[in-house]
Amino acid sequence: GKSKVGLAVGDSEISIAFAYKTLDNDEKLLGNLREIIKEREIDQIILGELGMSGEQKGSFDAQEIGAEMQKELGVQVRYQEEMFSTKMAQDSLKEKGAKKIKELDNQEAARIILQSWLDKN
Repeated sequence: GKSKVGLAVGDSEISIAFAYKTLDNDEKLLGNLREIIKEREIDQIILGELGMSGEQKGSFDAQEIGAEMQKELGVQVRYQEEMFSTKMAQDSLKEKGAKKIKELDNQEAARIILQSWLDKN
């Protein structure tokens, strides 16, 4: 997102994703991602993009950001449609009785996006 980036991690062998953390989308983002990639031995990133209409949302250009991430972080970047992921995340968190929905919705949305990708691949 524009101000926050939700992260999820997953295991492709058992096709399961877990909400991981939320980072600020600032000048430290790539460095923070680099540390997480090294620490968790991540070999690819699944980046949410495009709505149902096939158009980019706002000024967010997932393909451009993905290309930069692939170059700077040295990992493969894949894309997964993210339409309604934040709404689905908020609903899921409410069902689970979470009290800090706004603090958790980005990482829960990332989990939903990653789980969708794992389910298809």
